[in-house]
Amino acid sequence: MSRLIIKRLLVSLGVLWLVTVLVFVATLLLPGDPARAILGQQATPERIAALHDQLNLDAPVWERYLSWLGGVFTGDLGTSTASQGPVNDLLGDRIGASLVLLVTAAVLSTLIGLALGTWTAVKRGRAADHTVSGISLVIAALPEFVIGVALIVLLSTTVFPLLPSVTLAPPGEPVWSQPAQLILPVLTLTLVVTPYITRMMRATMSEVLDSGYVEMARLKGIPERTVLTRHALPHAIGPVAQVIALQLAWLAGGVVVVEFLFRYPGIGQALIDGVNNRDVEVVQAITLIIAAVYIVVNLLADIVGILTNPKLRTEVAR
Repeated sequence: MSRLIIKRLLVSLGVLWLVTVLVFVATLLLPGDPARAILGQQATPERIAALHDQLNLDAPVWERYLSWLGGVFTGDLGTSTASQGPVNDLLGDRIGASLVLLVTAAVLSTLIGLALGTWTAVKRGRAADHTVSGISLVIAALPEFVIGVALIVLLSTTVFPLLPSVTLAPPGEPVWSQPAQLILPVLTLTLVVTPYITRMMRATMSEVLDSGYVEMARLKGIPERTVLTRHALPHAIGPVAQVIALQLAWLAGGVVVVEFLFRYPGIGQALIDGVNNRDVEVVQAITLIIAAVYIVVNLLADIVGILTNPKLRTEVAR
């Protein structure tokens, strides 16, 4: 089993290296001259040449890539051309703010999705099952910005003016200092992810509840709650872990739209500002961070799948 996990780890490292190449090449393909975009159309040739020299823009592509990659390995993400400060300092607080948003939404959506999926599987064919399935299908069909706008209209306008529609924390103040401003962004991400986990958990749990070993446990007189928690739930978690991983990985990219909608000071807002300001170093750093989160979450899902799948563990042991 450890050999398979190491193999998956090596594959993930290879994918991450490929991502660094794609991210670097993609930023090279952006139209226009970065120096002119930063200095404006009125910049003199001397200033443009000086900025080219400062940013090392005239060096060969492979040399610039190795320099950037070396900085990534040593934790130096470069210097922001817009703020003229280290990218690490620019993103430090924003990464923390986005993590608060992502972790809170991930925990809530996972717990609610697993609980609702299990409950609707137990209540199959009843009114509660049809109601939850219908509502989750409708929400799953809506994009995140539609859900976010609907929540703003419902909870931040004259209908129910209960929550702020945008982030109110001043620069330098932690976002969690005013918990009310976190509710709508977290609720939006949770509503986007939960329906997929719920539907997958319901389908998997329904199949497990109809299996022979669960039926045998019932025939032995084991209480239904014990059958559900000890025999059915462990076998249903494995397949669902892959779906949870995909949804949580989506959160890393989907947070960009949500942060822009609520003016939340995270990496999503920084990415949009970086693109607008042609701040290549910031765009490279944030894109790489999002890709790394995506890869790590999928690696963890693979490990959970291996640990919870007896058939896979047996095949590896042979």
